[in-house]
Amino acid sequence: MTSQGSRQVKELAGTVALVTGGAVRVGRAIALGLARQGADVAIGYHRSVAAARATVAELRALGVRAAALRADIARPAEARRLVTDAARQLGRLDLLVNNAAVFVRTPFAETTPAQWERLVGVNLRGAFFCSQAAARAMGRRGGRIVNIADVGAARAWPAYIPYGVSKAGLLMLTKGLAAALAPRIQVNAVGPGVVLLPEGFPAAPRERLTARIPMGRRGHPDDVAAAVCFFATCPDYITGQILFVDGGATAI
Repeated sequence: MTSQGSRQVKELAGTVALVTGGAVRVGRAIALGLARQGADVAIGYHRSVAAARATVAELRALGVRAAALRADIARPAEARRLVTDAARQLGRLDLLVNNAAVFVRTPFAETTPAQWERLVGVNLRGAFFCSQAAARAMGRRGGRIVNIADVGAARAWPAYIPYGVSKAGLLMLTKGLAAALAPRIQVNAVGPGVVLLPEGFPAAPRERLTARIPMGRRGHPDDVAAAVCFFATCPDYITGQILFVDGGATAI
């Protein structure tokens, strides 16, 4: 958001965004960041009913239209329905943020087929079919897609292999969609580093993770939201790009 004199210019005023997994954590921060830029925002959620209602109230308090839509995006039909319902309720769709994700520890020898299916189903397949539906909903006027990846897409975590595979696939999905949908739709990805750790994460490993970050601190959800807002408003000549928001962790 920029200012001209005392008047603030909201760069996304008049646009509609859908943020999957937008009720909680980083997704909530992204939804609020887009709303502060003037976008009307639909959030997709699966189980976080109370949080979705609370986030919608926060969005509306910012003066934008908002809606919460329930879907299990691991199911392609529900992923498509989420997108079409968002466009129908808010009148159009200009931006899709594929943020919904499952993150669970899966030691190699103990990983089950159900865990593999769930992680890849939500994190990668869901993003694909949401994007497919969004490309149709955006129509000839075009739009933008931002995928939320992870530094785990670029670094191997032995106890989280299915998660890493799903996020690495999301990077290739970003490049493939950018090529397939150009010039009508720009597709980019944001790769957060250590932003929000799971509840109950032990203090000692937390401090070790922080010590390895060149910027000397863990990230904040608003850091990720700012990167998404950049891709939502940047020149349309920028597509197929991956922006790691990780305090320099992937640079060393």
